[in-house]
Amino acid sequence: MNDAIPQLLTYDEAALDSAFAAVAEEVRSGTSALETPDAQEAFRLHWLGRKQGRLKLISEAWLKSAPAEARKPLGIRFNQLKQEIEAALEAPVTATGTTTVRGIDITLPGTVRQPGIAHPLLQTMQEIVRVFHHLGYSTNLGPQVESDFYNFEALNFPQNHPARDTQDTLQIADQGSKASRDRLLMRTHTSPVQIRTMVAQAPPIRIVIPGKVHRNDAADATHSPIFHQVEGLCVDTNITFSDLKGTLDHAMKALFGSNVKTRFFPSFFPFTEPSADVQISCIFCGGKGCRKCKHSGWIELLGCGMVDPAVFASVTEERRKLGLDDDAYNPDRITGFAFGMGVERIAMIQHGISDIGQFYSGDMRFLEQFA
Repeated sequence: MNDAIPQLLTYDEAALDSAFAAVAEEVRSGTSALETPDAQEAFRLHWLGRKQGRLKLISEAWLKSAPAEARKPLGIRFNQLKQEIEAALEAPVTATGTTTVRGIDITLPGTVRQPGIAHPLLQTMQEIVRVFHHLGYSTNLGPQVESDFYNFEALNFPQNHPARDTQDTLQIADQGSKASRDRLLMRTHTSPVQIRTMVAQAPPIRIVIPGKVHRNDAADATHSPIFHQVEGLCVDTNITFSDLKGTLDHAMKALFGSNVKTRFFPSFFPFTEPSADVQISCIFCGGKGCRKCKHSGWIELLGCGMVDPAVFASVTEERRKLGLDDDAYNPDRITGFAFGMGVERIAMIQHGISDIGQFYSGDMRFLEQFA
C-alpha cells in the first residue's frame, strides 16, 4: 500500500471525486490480501487506526486546508469511504481471498420470536365485549371525530345546556363557519354510535360499543384526557328497567365472580330517564368494608338508564330526512335501555392498579406483568 498522502490542490466536485476514487481503489486493492484474521487486523489498523490510521491522516491533511464550504462534501465522502472499509472487513473470505455468500443452514433451530400480548386495556375491553356477545349483542364501531349533533344534540344535550360542562371536549380547529350541529370535535363518549345505529337500522337492536374517547380533563391518578369506554344499547318492544337490571347483574357476575352483588342508585344522564348508577359489592373485602371501597363495601362502576323519548325523537327526525320509516322509534310502542362503563376503571379494579397513567406510560416492566 502506498503510504504517501495524496495531494488535494482544489476542492471542486470533480477534484474531490477524483481524489476519493483513487483512495477507494487503494482500499479495494488491499482487500485482495485479506485471507487470514491477522491480515484483516493489519488492514483495519492501517486504515482505521485511531492514531496513525491512514483514513485519519488523509482526513486531517485535506480538512486542515479546506475552505468552509468544502467541508460538508468532504465529510460525506469520508463517511462513504469509511463504510466501504468497514464492509470489506465484515465480508467473510475464503483462503483465496474471494468473498463468499452465507447460506441458511436449515438444520439449525429457527429464531424463537416471543409472541406479543394484547395491552391490558385491550384485554379488559375484549373480556367485557365477550360477555355481551354471549348475551346476543353484536359490536358496532364509529368515528372518533364526531359532529356536535351526534355527540351532544341528538343525545339530548341542547346548546348551552349545563350538562355539557361535565363532558368538556376537545374541539377541532377552524369550525366556526359551520352550523353548530355540524361542527367537529373529539367524541366524549361512544354514545354517538348508538344514534348512528338507530338512524341506520330499525328495531330490534342489541349492540355493544367499545372504543376510545376524549375529554378535556386534567391527568391525575384516576383521570386521563384519553380513555376507553364500552357502551351498550338494547331497543325493542316491551323492554323494561327489570331487563336492564338483569342484564347488568349477569354481566358483573361474569366479570367479577358469581358472588358479586349489584345495586342501583338514582342518577341523571341527559339521554336516559330514569337513570341510575350501578355499584358492585367490593371484590377485595366481600362487602365488609376496606380501604379500596372507602369502607363502604361497595364500588361504583357504571351508569345506565332507559332511553329518553327525546333521543328517539331526534332519531326519528334524522330518519325522516333520509326518507326512512319515521315511525320505527315511536316511544308509544318502543322502549330501550343503555349503559356505559369505563374500561380503565374496571381494569384498575381487576388488577389492583392505583394510577391510570401506568396504562399509557409504555413501561415494559409494568406491561410484561400481563404476559
